[in-house]
Order: sequence, then structure tokens, then C-alpha cells
Amino acid sequence: MTTTLNPQREARTALRKTIVGTGIGNAVEWYDWAIYATFTPFIASQLFSKADPASAVLSTLAIFAVGFVARPFGGFLFGWIGDRVGRKTSMTLAVGLASLGSLLIGIAPTFAAVGVWASLLLLVARLVQGLAHGGELPSSQTYLSEIAPRERRGLWSTLIYTSGTVGILFGTLLGAVLNMSLSTEMMNAWGWRIPFLIGAAMGLYALVMRARMHESSVFEGESPAEKREPIWPQIVRHRKQAFQVIGLTVGLTVIYYIWGVVAPSYATTALKIDRGEALWAGVVGNLVFIAALPFWGKLSDRIGRKKVLWAGATGAAVLHFPMTWLLKDSAWQLAVSMSVMLIFIAASAAIVPAVFAELFPTSIRTVGVGVPYSICVAAFGGTAPYLQQWLKDINMAQAFNLYAVVLLVISILFIFSIPETKGKDLRG
Repeated sequence: MTTTLNPQREARTALRKTIVGTGIGNAVEWYDWAIYATFTPFIASQLFSKADPASAVLSTLAIFAVGFVARPFGGFLFGWIGDRVGRKTSMTLAVGLASLGSLLIGIAPTFAAVGVWASLLLLVARLVQGLAHGGELPSSQTYLSEIAPRERRGLWSTLIYTSGTVGILFGTLLGAVLNMSLSTEMMNAWGWRIPFLIGAAMGLYALVMRARMHESSVFEGESPAEKREPIWPQIVRHRKQAFQVIGLTVGLTVIYYIWGVVAPSYATTALKIDRGEALWAGVVGNLVFIAALPFWGKLSDRIGRKKVLWAGATGAAVLHFPMTWLLKDSAWQLAVSMSVMLIFIAASAAIVPAVFAELFPTSIRTVGVGVPYSICVAAFGGTAPYLQQWLKDINMAQAFNLYAVVLLVISILFIFSIPETKGKDLRG
């Protein structure tokens, strides 16, 4: 009896470690990016000149965007590692690099101490994090999709945005707690550094967890000849799928960054909503998002990926303007608008890891997703906070909202171009 149960128990333990290792690493990556957006006002005041506060905020947001420039390079580098050396190796290296970026920000000297060198170090740290995040998402979602049972792959793929949102939620909660516990002077002096130092420590823990994971059996099942096949000819051969990744991502990335990441910070800086109240409203919205993800994931395993993608993108496009009109000057408006939008954003977010993995063969699955996805996120997601703030400053906020909806419509049209891949065998 013991010999029968032990292998089962060991298999469950290994699976649990795999899920935790994948989830915590992904959460750390997303946490890093969320706390940067959350603590933008403090970073701007400490690492840039205080002579022009508005310019300092825009410069901080510009570096947020510049960090995305490194993502396509990260997508190719870590994608190549993932498709040639292994998914596990790629994921482990990516989270280690992200931890280094957080540490650099946490210990960065102030502008008052070293002048423009403070801003330059921030830029370097963001480029390091951009490189890491460009490799993290395609590596982890490819790995997760390959170890998932094909009939439940839609549900399993929700771990990517669930764990990522937990990272965002933890960063938001930490911001709210620090805002209540520390004075403005203390936050400006050293309090804003705490989240980045915590992120560095969590990244080291995630690195250890991932080093103990097992490799994907789908990847291990490839022949040596397939693993040695040149990357670029395969990228060219699968260019249609690459364009489909871009088309599906372009609307989701902008609408997600608007409502899921920078909404509390935007409400504080542009709409003058109390910082603490805005952060708590962000917590509410992200909890709703987490609750919605498994619903959409399970539904896609039953009715198909395309129907869920259409429902989510169409709902977000229709409701974006009404929710921006609702959001004016109070935290409850922020909580309601974020919650409504994130329910529909969750439909696409829940299953795109599975959809992308199902579009490509094993030999190019990581880099095939990583490069086009990172290019799209860099060009559109990374510039969204800056563009939103800039158009708000010149009284053209509605132009940005129209831009977001147009991109969602483009994603809706691209859904028509992809095949239904529910339950597809990923071996091959």
C-alpha cells in the first residue's frame, strides 16, 4: 500500500512545487512593474529634479515606457534559451534578473545626492527589468500550457494573470499600508524604497523555487535535431502566427494597463483622488479580476477560446467610455469602474497564455510568442501611461480613450483570423 501511495504523493508534491514556482516567479515580475507605477510620485520627487514636479512625473513615466524597449530583446534571448536549453532554465534566469533590477532601484541614490546619475541608474534598472519581463511571460506561459492537461488548459492558463495580479495586489496593498503608516516626509526619505527591496528578496526566493522544478515533458520529448533547428527560419515560417499574437495583444495590453495597473496612480495624479483611497479602490478592482479569471478559463475549455475572446474584448470596448465618464473625483467611482472593466478584460487575460501556446509548434513556442508579444507590449502597453498623462495635460483625454477602443476593435477583428485550438495536442 505504501509503495502505491508514495509515488502519487510525490507526483502531487512535484506538481504543487511546479505551480508555486511558476506562480511566485510570475507574481514577482508583475509586482516589480506595479510598484513602479504605484510609487511614481515618490520616485519622481527623489530621483529627478524637484524644480519642475510635473516634468519629473512625466520623466518617471517615460522611463516606465523605456523599460519596455528591452522587452523584445528579452523575448528573443529568453525565448531562445527556452526553446533550446529549456523552459525551466529560461524562467529561472528571468526571475533572477528581475530581482537585480528591483535591488538597483531600492538602493539608488537620490537626485540631490548625485544629480542626473540617479535618473541614469533608474533607467538602467528599468532596462534590466524590461529584459527580464520580456522573457518571463512567454517562458512561464509556455511552460504552464505544456504541463497542463489539454482538456483543462484554459483553466490552468489563468495562473499567469492570477499570480501576476496577486503580485500587483500585494504591491498595491503594501502601498496603502505604507501610506497609512508613514508620514509624507518618511515616505519621501526612505519609505518608497521598501517595496523594491522586498521585491528583490522575493525574486531570490522565486529563483530557488524554480531551480528545483522539473522540465516540461513536451520540451523533453523533442529530438536533438529539432532543438538545434535554426530559430530565424522558423520565425519567418510562422510569421502569420506572430502577427496574430500582435493583433490579439494590442487591444488587451493597453486596456489592461489603463484599468489594471495605472488606474490608481492616474486617479491620484490627474483626478486628485486621495492616494490611500485610490490604492484601496485598486485592491477591490484587482480582487474582482482574480475572481473572474477562473470563470472565463473554465468557460473556454467548454465552449472554445474564440467565443470567450470575443465576449471579453467586445464588452471592454463597449464599456470603456461609460466607465471613464463614471470616474471623476471619488474612490468608489474608481472601484466600480475598475471592477466592471476588469471583469471583461479577464476574459482575454485568462486564456491568452493557452491561445498563444496553441498557435506555435514546440520548437519555437517560447520565442515565437515572446518576440511579437514583447514588441507589441513595448510599443503600445509601455507607452500607454505616458500617453494618457500627456493627453490629459493638454485637455485631450477623450482622444486617448478613443485610441484604446480602436485598438480593442483591432483585436476583435484578429480573433476571426485564428483557428479554434481548444484541446489541441501541444506535442509537435
